[in-house]
Amino acid sequence: MVRCTECGAEIDVDEDEVEEGEILSCAECEADLEVVQVHPVRLNVISDEDDLEEEEEEDGDEDDEDKVPDTPDEPDADLDDPE
Repeated sequence: MVRCTECGAEIDVDEDEVEEGEILSCAECEADLEVVQVHPVRLNVISDEDDLEEEEEEDGDEDDEDKVPDTPDEPDADLDDPE
């Protein structure tokens, strides 16, 4: 038996039947919990904010790859004219 790290409710978990990385759900607060350790069982809350941040980071990485470096629209006249 472990407790939800979000609300403290008891969650009936048999450590012989869960695997690390498995996602459980709290019946009381409906939080998604990831099994981070099996013996003894330890859970971490998976928040929607973390998921959104990861998606934004992934989107940001993709944008960086496609981005063309900024170039000036017109060449600097002083550099082209030797006078």
